[in-house]
Amino acid sequence: MEIVNKVAESGLIQLDLADFKPKIEIVDLDIAPQLWEGLILKEKDFRTWIGSNDWTMYDGKAVCVYCSVDAIIPTWAYMLVASKLIGKAHTIEIGNRIELEKTLIKNAIQSLDLNQFNEGKIIIKGCSDIASPSFAMVELMKLLQPIVKSIMYGEPCSTVPIYKRK
Repeated sequence: MEIVNKVAESGLIQLDLADFKPKIEIVDLDIAPQLWEGLILKEKDFRTWIGSNDWTMYDGKAVCVYCSVDAIIPTWAYMLVASKLIGKAHTIEIGNRIELEKTLIKNAIQSLDLNQFNEGKIIIKGCSDIASPSFAMVELMKLLQPIVKSIMYGEPCSTVPIYKRK
């Protein structure tokens, strides 16, 4: 008796959320150590730090810039940091690591060649250790729903129907 792979014959297209996990090194840049007495940012001192910091350590990396303490940081401070990272860092995000990972995931999803999914039956495999799986799933839905016949969640042996074009 010949073993038949019914999943392969079904025309189902599987997408694994793990494929969208950022592969680039992510680096945190906390500006809290630059605060005077942990409270405020002094422009002169901050500019001195900006000028003396080794920005090459961020070359080709994804950088999230944030302040880990509850302080009011002027917008220009983030602009100064970004001005040094632009052209060096691969990606810059003002916010926490999860926000940066979401940006990287969204970029990866948006770079998909949609032609391969046209009129397809899609299964989104969700067991993955990415930062925000629900975010990634919704991004996939927004991109794929207008062009596919159906979207399911899970494994081919036990899917949960999510969308079916009428």
